[in-house]
Amino acid sequence: MSVPVGNPRPDNEIERVLVVVAHPDDIDFGGAGTVALWTKAGIEVQYCIVTDGQAGGFEPDRDRAEIPAVRRAEQTAAAQHVGVRDLHFLGYVDGAVEPTLELVRDISRIVRKVRPQRLLTQSPERVWSRLQVSHPDHLAAAEATVRAFYPAAGNPYAYPDLAEEAWDVDELWMMDHPEINHYVDITDTFDQKLAALMSHTSQHRDPDGLRSGIRAHFAQVATDAGMPANHYAEDFTVIRLR
Repeated sequence: MSVPVGNPRPDNEIERVLVVVAHPDDIDFGGAGTVALWTKAGIEVQYCIVTDGQAGGFEPDRDRAEIPAVRRAEQTAAAQHVGVRDLHFLGYVDGAVEPTLELVRDISRIVRKVRPQRLLTQSPERVWSRLQVSHPDHLAAAEATVRAFYPAAGNPYAYPDLAEEAWDVDELWMMDHPEINHYVDITDTFDQKLAALMSHTSQHRDPDGLRSGIRAHFAQVATDAGMPANHYAEDFTVIRLR
């Protein structure tokens, strides 16, 4: 089944966006340039991070008990580079995420609290050509987020124990989905995206290699989108309920 053509509302009609991702740094790889554009336009963006990234990094001698605090601090610093100040950490275990009713409930609670018109998450569908973007935690967190998007967060009879009132989100944006239908030119905010990514110092064994790889990848995305040379772009799949 094909994905409908992406036709998001104009940014000037959007007041609030919620980003839900599995790990610290996921949004910075996939969508931080777009987030920076939104915050520059006066849109309030908040992050919801499902896990604390306990399984990440490359320092075998480090006390793993330190990692959750380190990764929360890195994500908080990264968010500031793109104009995001409010972060919600759910504290699930890295590598063990499943789209449970509990996770859908927790995400629905954040959706109802933030009351966004736009929800950005990862893809619940595996991309075989870029398997690294389809980490099982990504798939599970995205599936739970899609379930919160429709119908849980907007259904007043779902999770009636929640204090927050039901809230319908207009748009779902997904990163790294197999069927792209929307591109965003991030040339003007690419340096902010890089700064956000480089904030995750515990995760980068080869920072210079990461920078060059990120430049090459998002330049190719811009080329795929038909943009001029020396541009950068991020790609999404956009679904609208209304």
